[in-house]
Amino acid sequence: MKTNISGIMLMISDYTSRSSILERYIKNHVYNTSIQELSGNVTVMEDYKNDFIEELKEYQDCLEKITKLKGILYQKNTEFKLSDGMTIQEAIVKNANDRKLKAMYDYLVSFRNSKTRMTEVNNSYFECKDINYDTDKIKKEIDRLEKEIQNIDFEISKLNSIEFEIEL
Repeated sequence: MKTNISGIMLMISDYTSRSSILERYIKNHVYNTSIQELSGNVTVMEDYKNDFIEELKEYQDCLEKITKLKGILYQKNTEFKLSDGMTIQEAIVKNANDRKLKAMYDYLVSFRNSKTRMTEVNNSYFECKDINYDTDKIKKEIDRLEKEIQNIDFEISKLNSIEFEIEL
């Protein structure tokens, strides 16, 4: 079967959703319900034995496919390389950390210098709070990180569309 990384991620998502549904079905089909009269007559009200067996088998198959697909995904994420030589996996980690750094920078540029007049019984003065970094440099770094994150995301997206053969 021909697919790409995006297709594999979609399949993993589909199988994960299906396994979650099956998990609920299996838990609901653990018991069969019957009524046993005092005379000994038994009437089966709910018989889930066949459903349980089929659902458990399908659940196991889903998990096996998820395992295989994730293995392929991780392999391709370490096999395919961006133009700068980084693997997709390295680029994913780098972008995650760059986004954290950008969030910190966004937080830092929200601060301003302040001067507050303080008055005590016999004394009056200003309390000055000056930020200890250059806001303009941080703003430039934010812009640089935004561009870098976008470029890496674009390259990852291009690599995610490369087709290859897999067997399920």
